[in-house]
Amino acid sequence: MDTMLEARLQTQQRNTQNTQETSLWSSGFGMKLETVTPFLGKYRPFVGRCCQTCTPKSWESLFHRSIMDLGFCNVILVKEENTRFRGWLVRRLCYFLWSLEQHIPPCQDAPQKIIENTGLFSWALLRFLNCVFLNVQLHKGQMKMVHKAAQAGLPLVFLSTHKSLLDGILLPFVLFSQGLGVLRVAWDPRTCSPALRALLKKLGGLFLPPEANLTLDSSEGVLARAVVHAAIEQLLVSRQPLLIFLEELPGAQGPRLSALGQTWLGLVVQAVQVGVVPDAMLVPVAITYDLVPDAPCDVYQALAPLGLWTGALAVLRSLRSWGHSPRVCVRVHLAQPFSLQEYTINARSCWGSRQTLEQLLQPIVLGQCTVVPDTEKEQDWTPATGLLLALKEEDQLLVRRLSHHVLNASVTSSAVMSTAIMATLLLFKHQKGVFLSQLLGEFSWLTEETLLRGFDVGFSGQLRCLVQHTLSLLQAHVALLHVQQGDLLVVPRLGPGLTHLARLSAELLPAFLSEAVGACAVRGLLAGRVPPEGPWELQGIELLSQSELYRQILLLLHLLPQDLLLLQPCQSSYCYCQEVLDRLIQCGLLVAEETPGSRPACDTGRQRLSAKLLWKPSGDFTDSDSDDFEEAEGRYFRLSQQSRCPDFFLFLCRLLSPLLKAFAQAATFLHQGQLPDTELGYTEQLLQFLQANAQEEGFFECADPNLAVSAIWTFRDLGVLQQTPSPAGPMLYLSPTFTSRENQEKLEQFIRQFICS
Repeated sequence: MDTMLEARLQTQQRNTQNTQETSLWSSGFGMKLETVTPFLGKYRPFVGRCCQTCTPKSWESLFHRSIMDLGFCNVILVKEENTRFRGWLVRRLCYFLWSLEQHIPPCQDAPQKIIENTGLFSWALLRFLNCVFLNVQLHKGQMKMVHKAAQAGLPLVFLSTHKSLLDGILLPFVLFSQGLGVLRVAWDPRTCSPALRALLKKLGGLFLPPEANLTLDSSEGVLARAVVHAAIEQLLVSRQPLLIFLEELPGAQGPRLSALGQTWLGLVVQAVQVGVVPDAMLVPVAITYDLVPDAPCDVYQALAPLGLWTGALAVLRSLRSWGHSPRVCVRVHLAQPFSLQEYTINARSCWGSRQTLEQLLQPIVLGQCTVVPDTEKEQDWTPATGLLLALKEEDQLLVRRLSHHVLNASVTSSAVMSTAIMATLLLFKHQKGVFLSQLLGEFSWLTEETLLRGFDVGFSGQLRCLVQHTLSLLQAHVALLHVQQGDLLVVPRLGPGLTHLARLSAELLPAFLSEAVGACAVRGLLAGRVPPEGPWELQGIELLSQSELYRQILLLLHLLPQDLLLLQPCQSSYCYCQEVLDRLIQCGLLVAEETPGSRPACDTGRQRLSAKLLWKPSGDFTDSDSDDFEEAEGRYFRLSQQSRCPDFFLFLCRLLSPLLKAFAQAATFLHQGQLPDTELGYTEQLLQFLQANAQEEGFFECADPNLAVSAIWTFRDLGVLQQTPSPAGPMLYLSPTFTSRENQEKLEQFIRQFICS
């Protein structure tokens, strides 16, 4: 430990890499390692099945177990076998020959005709992608499901996550190379310069005219919306595949769900409802990178619009660094397609009553009530555009919940990359440094835990080579130091480096989200009984009733933003509570405790099903279900005393600590902030406060602009902050209820009960 602390102090004092460290990176850690390209293996969990509750027919018809064993392919790797020719010359010209052999169906659309003559463009793009990426992996079985859906003669609509500006180029190429034709991409005009926007329009790109967002009674707005509707209808009738990004770029400060993506999806939904086409097949898409190629160096800087000159410079920079800097791996995941018409019919039956966060949580925070209302939370941070507001209110709700449902499917089916696993280990287990020999074992452990939870990983190969490749990608945020006996010490860099690691680790959170919510809820339940610094054995003595656990989990679910949880709209909170409890039992953190006179938890022989449960569909919970949870009063649990449980419990709690600590610091800042202020101004105030605290306490993972925005919007929904319109933008001011210091402290204590120090 003394050696580690000394190394930590040395790292803090140095702002640049020294000669010794540079030689370590260039020499492969001073070890002789076999070169192994990290790529996906054949045997992985098959993820991405559609929702069996909302789309049971699609779930059954578009899947067969044989496709699980088809394995992966590297889309940008073209060999002699991919062409009709053979020979040594073909092996050297295979990229060019492959691009000439691609067949594009003829189309009368003028922009489409331009795309038809892009053989040389396909070759140049393929060479560029090989310079930027080590590989681009795609599961053949997933592609087979999409081909099967395309055979139904219905238009395909791909709904994707958004990680990079390159997504709009990479995804169309991947799907084009698999025989799906040329995709029409719905671009965000904010991400492109005017010159690039004009070029993309000529290549078939779709842009929403700004007039479409004008007021409903505006003649220009009505005309623009009519033109957009006609364009979408023509596109769907011609059965051209459409790509829509449902997620905002990671650098964007605001809601995770894209307002523009919701608008395009709303146009598709309306076209199907009015009968322009009988149905459409929706395909959730996920794309993950080892490291996002165009991510800004400054974590507080948003992505700048991409222009022709900046794009050309990026290409030249990539070609210049080819062979010198490590290239990244990419995984494209296509989830199971499902019928939009089927979802529309079945999803409406799952809609129940909802309340605002202020109605659900504020009385409990202030101590005015202890009972959590038996209803769902209504929280939607994505603003509605003019095109969406033109729909009926019921259709607007359908589009919003469909967007959450699809984004949930995309995120839960995303592959976890090696950088996310490494960042999680360094941030939440080894901020003071870790020896490479120990890091190898923990990297393998966390990979296995991820696979056991049904999440795929985007890598395979020899363990040492994988860790070397990952650390080389993270070398801007990690320092390597020589220590005794030839081992290496891996130390995260302080400052923005920890914030970068926190953003990378967020990609792993969906795999452990249920357990993390459960662990923080248990921490909140024990907060008033056992000192946080008390020994694990003392905490294990406490009995935890199932009803108390349900309540704490519900409180935390209501506090956490919907953009983070991404719960399926068809799943009730009580169902999720039971899932969280089951996960804690399965991972061994909780064990059932038999109380005297109670029936053993494993004794199911004498249990009788009530008449209500015999006919009630799964997930259908209403106010009349309170009697069904009375049985939970007699069930108790204890924390397991296994030797691995304390560290694992702390690890799970720390996964949510950046967000919860930012919320707690935002509550502390209420009596220091200058209000009233614009939303942008108060966000800047809070961010400066988080950065100052990070310098003092070392919690750099909390000093993130996105966390500051989430805290302000959550407090606004909770009724802590109130908002009024003004010419300078929305003005925030403190609500009368929380002007008193006592209520501010109650809010902070409520949040801090879930934080495990």
